[in-house]
Amino acid sequence: MSDKFFVLDTNVLLHNSEAITSFADNTVVLPMTVIEELDKFKKNNDELGRNARGAIRCLDRLRGQGSLGQGVRTGDGGVVWITMEKEGDCGTCIDLDIPDNRIIATAFRLFREGKRVIFVSKDINARLKADALGIEVQDFEREKANFDQLYTGWRTMMVERAVIDSLHRDREVELADESFQPNEFVLLKEVGNERHTKVGRAVGATRLQALDPRYDSAFKLRPRSLEQRAALELLLNPDISLVSLIGQAGTGKTLLALAAGMASTLKSDRYEKLLVSRPIIPLGRDIGYLPGTKDEKMKLWMQPIFDNLSYLMGLTNGGKQDAAAELGIKRLLREDRIELEALTYIRGRSISRQYVIVDEAQNLTPHEVKTIVSRAGEGTKMILTGDPEQIDNPYLDASSNGLSYTVERLKGQEACGHITLTRSERSHLASLAAEYL
Repeated sequence: MSDKFFVLDTNVLLHNSEAITSFADNTVVLPMTVIEELDKFKKNNDELGRNARGAIRCLDRLRGQGSLGQGVRTGDGGVVWITMEKEGDCGTCIDLDIPDNRIIATAFRLFREGKRVIFVSKDINARLKADALGIEVQDFEREKANFDQLYTGWRTMMVERAVIDSLHRDREVELADESFQPNEFVLLKEVGNERHTKVGRAVGATRLQALDPRYDSAFKLRPRSLEQRAALELLLNPDISLVSLIGQAGTGKTLLALAAGMASTLKSDRYEKLLVSRPIIPLGRDIGYLPGTKDEKMKLWMQPIFDNLSYLMGLTNGGKQDAAAELGIKRLLREDRIELEALTYIRGRSISRQYVIVDEAQNLTPHEVKTIVSRAGEGTKMILTGDPEQIDNPYLDASSNGLSYTVERLKGQEACGHITLTRSERSHLASLAAEYL
């Protein structure tokens, strides 16, 4: 068999069913406990169930090529091997009545046999236990971005006065020695006079364009910072099909997205409706066990969205968030101009001419984000918002979540734009909480 032996935890396959064939020309070891756990998940109608079925089908195809108990060669020269746990695999060091421990015990047995074993798991505790036994461990990182170096969509440059004056006068400027990402924002500052500035958006590898004055506000909401103004440029521009917004609580990412969506659907009539969705953690969990109809259940999950909609409707009514604002929201929902939906129900849909906002996208896996974005039909605009530092999904972190992965993978596409919001604008107290708590 191959040089390295990757022992996979069940959660790796539930995270990505293609993990079985993602280790090149090495040996992938699946303890029998993993197969038993996949069997428990295969009937689920959520993402875990789909991945469990995908992994089982993959193994069934490999079974047709030989004995999985002896090890079957894959197309890239690797081996997939299903092994039975053996009595005394780990002595009495851990409780083998626990499924995770039986998987670790298999890795430990192979380790004691002198093989180079790497235990792969999305579960931090499982990795800690395996590491304590001297086994090399790692997270599954096939779809991962470095959050500390994540593309922000924004940079500052020191330039001569003539460059800023040219952007003011001509609305465009060429910077031949630079290389920009599509739709990247650049704050130009004059050398020797940093108070003289101008913001431009990259419309070519070396060309900046002044911000469009048509996008200075949305649904009577005006930006409070240059970052928010840049976000509106992306959110309101019909030529940009996918926008991602990252920011801590209070930076305004959801409010800006909703304001732009309402302006684009209710004011300009560019889109037929505004569709707002957010994951019910974990994605696909039944929204039962709550009183009332589906819509009444959804209102509990969507209350943060209702709060923002109420604020925006109040702006059109002199800033008053009263009964009239709530009635306005109910009317828009009744007329199907705004739709609030759980991500559970998006799979399989084809969404055309809609402004789609996916809030809390940091709780989605890269595969789930791909599934959602691939629902976009002709004329649809997708917005992903979230804070990768506040993740509720136990198997994701700031680097492996679908939002961070999407930002990094799509940063070079002309139809996509991203901005990281850093300033909290909700209130002074919210700003203190984001910085110090």
